[in-house]
Amino acid sequence: MVHSAYDSFQLLSGCPTKIDAIESYGSKLLVSCSDGALRIYGPEPSFSDRSSSSDYLGQAQELRKETYALERTVTGFSKKPLLSMEVLASRELLLSLSESIAFHRIPNLETLAVITKAKGANVYSWDDRRGFLCFARQKRVSIFRHDGGRGFVEVKEFGVPDTVKSMSWCGENICLGIRKEYMILNATNGALTDVFPSGRLAPPLVVSLPSGELLLGKENIGVFVDQNGKLLQAERICWSEAPSVIVIQKPYAIALLPRRVEIRSLRVPYPLIQTIVLQNVRHLIQSNNAVIVALDNSVYGLFPVPLGAQIVQLTASGNFEEALALCKLLPPEDSSLRAAKEGSIHIRYAHYLFENGSYEEAMEHFLASQVDITYVLSLYPSIVLPKTSMLREPEKLMDISSDAPYLSRGSSGVSDDMESLAPPQLTEFDEHAALESKKMSHNTLMALIKFLQKKRFSIIEKATSEGTEEVVFDAVGENFGPYDSSRSKKSNKGRGTISINSVAREMASILDTALLQALLLTGQSSAALELLRGLNYCDLKICEEILQKQNHYTALLELYKCNSMHRESLKLLHQLVEESKSSRAQTELNSKFKPESIIEYLKPLCGTEPMLVLEFSMLVLESCPTQTIELFLSGNIPADLVNSYLKQHAPSMQGRYLELMLAMNENGISGNLQNEMVQIYLSEVLEWHTDLSAQQKWDEKAYSPTRKKLLSALESISGYNPEALLQRLPADALYEERAILLGKMNQHELALSLYVHKLHVPELALSYCDRVYESASHQPSAKSSGNIYLTLLQIYLNPRKTINNFEKLITNVVSSHSTSITRVGSGTSVKAKGGRGAKKIAAIVGAEDMRFSLSSTDSSRSDGDADEFTEEGGSAIMLDGVLDLLSRRWDRINGAQALKLLPKETKLQNLLPFLGPLMRKSSEAYRNLLVIKSLRQSESLQVKEELYNQRKTVVKITSDSMCSLCSKKIGTSVFAVYPNGKTLVHFVCFKDSQSMKAVGKGTPLRKR
Repeated sequence: MVHSAYDSFQLLSGCPTKIDAIESYGSKLLVSCSDGALRIYGPEPSFSDRSSSSDYLGQAQELRKETYALERTVTGFSKKPLLSMEVLASRELLLSLSESIAFHRIPNLETLAVITKAKGANVYSWDDRRGFLCFARQKRVSIFRHDGGRGFVEVKEFGVPDTVKSMSWCGENICLGIRKEYMILNATNGALTDVFPSGRLAPPLVVSLPSGELLLGKENIGVFVDQNGKLLQAERICWSEAPSVIVIQKPYAIALLPRRVEIRSLRVPYPLIQTIVLQNVRHLIQSNNAVIVALDNSVYGLFPVPLGAQIVQLTASGNFEEALALCKLLPPEDSSLRAAKEGSIHIRYAHYLFENGSYEEAMEHFLASQVDITYVLSLYPSIVLPKTSMLREPEKLMDISSDAPYLSRGSSGVSDDMESLAPPQLTEFDEHAALESKKMSHNTLMALIKFLQKKRFSIIEKATSEGTEEVVFDAVGENFGPYDSSRSKKSNKGRGTISINSVAREMASILDTALLQALLLTGQSSAALELLRGLNYCDLKICEEILQKQNHYTALLELYKCNSMHRESLKLLHQLVEESKSSRAQTELNSKFKPESIIEYLKPLCGTEPMLVLEFSMLVLESCPTQTIELFLSGNIPADLVNSYLKQHAPSMQGRYLELMLAMNENGISGNLQNEMVQIYLSEVLEWHTDLSAQQKWDEKAYSPTRKKLLSALESISGYNPEALLQRLPADALYEERAILLGKMNQHELALSLYVHKLHVPELALSYCDRVYESASHQPSAKSSGNIYLTLLQIYLNPRKTINNFEKLITNVVSSHSTSITRVGSGTSVKAKGGRGAKKIAAIVGAEDMRFSLSSTDSSRSDGDADEFTEEGGSAIMLDGVLDLLSRRWDRINGAQALKLLPKETKLQNLLPFLGPLMRKSSEAYRNLLVIKSLRQSESLQVKEELYNQRKTVVKITSDSMCSLCSKKIGTSVFAVYPNGKTLVHFVCFKDSQSMKAVGKGTPLRKR
């Protein structure tokens, strides 16, 4: 849209003769007329200007918006009319082109140099940085260099295909506009490069840009090229007509057209900014602060309107992009003002785009304006926000600082238009508008989501750092001035304590709450879940209500979880699992919510919420027993706590848990839990035995899975109390269990009797002996373990007596241990307290450590009952068992003691499997010992020989032998020899050296 970028003001009127050329120098106008005179015009200073000399001197360096008057006339300045002239301010020279090129000193206009070779030149270009001048005459291009003094030196001269109409320096090269095309001339070697053809109607026009690039004219089109002639961009400046002169004054390009001056923006798409109608314009040049337009007999100045005023115009007219571009041109010292202006324009532009349906672009401008998210959210009344101190009325949010007075041109109507733009308020819509609003709601929400996501990182970062500071503050516990006095807190599960006055976290809560709603309203459930799973500040109450209404159960679970509301989350999850089991449950619930979901939720809570884990694990223990028990095991929940909880709420799963616990870590389970597990197994086995006994189907050799577990547990673990378990066993069954328990109590004879006479499985008896023997062999301090085999041998040799007294002995053992348990407590050793029962216990325990003498077979018995073992033994001896035991374990049995126990009727031939290897082993051991004895004797002889050789050492004393201590000859004095056999010393010197060492060692003691 067209606006006023320049104000036109007539500086000079009524020039006596026609104006041929014009230039400005400071605040002066240099006018070359057709009569050859150079007239100098200047503003006539008023009294007020002279009273303020500093302001006057500042304004004297630029054109003033005043009427100019003639100050001086230089008659005969040129013989022929000037084609053009240019002030070289950095060198204080005036360059003029007439019949030749001349240079004059300014301000006195003394002639410095005249380049006679430039006679007939029609166009030139000056490179002020290097002091290079190039000009064209006919079909030649010459280059001169200013030597810094009063003259110019010719550098190069090149030929060109045709007459040059326009030219300009472009870096090290020269761009030439010839009659039919544009060319790049290499100023070093004269090489020509074609660019593109020029227009047919309009002459070529080369314009140098401040950036070093070029603008080339082709009819009414301006093309941008770089210093090498390559096209820079596809866009072109399109003028109304072909321009004859173009002046660049950022951010605008001013072109002189036949009937007017046209001003266009240098921003794509180069829109028309302003048109100034002036007739018969002959010259258009750039001054330091304005553009000078010369007619035949008058001069106009195009003074740029202040940027602030232009920004106001553009914003009021809705040309926001152009207004933002102008804001970037404001001076750096007004950076705060520029930021305020840009923010205000961005907000107005955003509202304009939002109302016209460009929602994403509108959000981009809201983002650029740095406006609070609460302001943008006020455009979305359907989004529910938490009530905090951050929310204000929309009218207050729009209170943007007004434009500075000096930036305005006093247009009150424009300012009112800018300030009247306010956030859209809720108005009454007709049905059609409501329908359209529904259609566009998705796009508006998508734009809002992108806006919030871009703002989120910085806001969440500030909120997090603020929370960290509060944690440090609470840890240190010190006062930090006024901040502490106004610091109040509210509880928030999952994030500890959050300050109510926390601005950053309030903003984060508003953002995340709005973002979650927008994601749900646009159907982006997965994105909403990702938001809740990460660090977020969603308002619990609002989000909970919304998620419940819209049945977003998965998101609701994540909301509870991120706020550490695990009990509410687990209740909801259990409810969903139960609903998914029903026949009317939705397919979605069936696929998403299963009992395993509860277990997965509980896994991270094992270390922090063990009781909560136990409570809710009971809900899925029946449906997922294995996974639940694995949860207990992998979650490092104390085993005693889990066991007591299972015992109270799920006793059927207690044994299974203990089994898996023992399988994972045998050493990690306490003795109490081991005893608990064995008691559970035993209870199940006793129930099984009672049921089969009632049906008269009991078989001692029948093994249920639980009984197998019980036997394995009794053998492999040792943390249980065997005495307590033994009391629970029936007297007429479960002999194998009883045998293992008796073995744990070191009642080996009773245990072996059960294996042999009750179970009739000698192999089990032999295995039992092997276990006892091997366990004792690993304990060096243990008593002889071979006696266990002798105990079994005795049972084989006295079977009848053992059977008759077995029940009696068992009763004594159980009763004595129960008495000991009652008095001392579980886990204590059994101690005899007197009486016949106690004596029998001592006899049985003593049977483990029998010492058989070589004189009699009954020397190992400790009481009267032992005599009875051999009274009737001859008729019922289990000889096959005895011989089998001796032949298989001959290497572990004391042969002499075993032979003493055997009956006299035993045939020697039957003992060959026992005596044969035993004798061979004894003979081999005897031979080995003889060899060792011989080796020891040989070693003793060698040592004696070495001692004798050492004693034969001879020391020869000659007349030259010297004492190693005093360096005097030994002579006939008493001497001593050191152990190396070579060092000789006087005996007196040796004694003195020993006494000196003693004194040295005693010195520290004296010092102390």
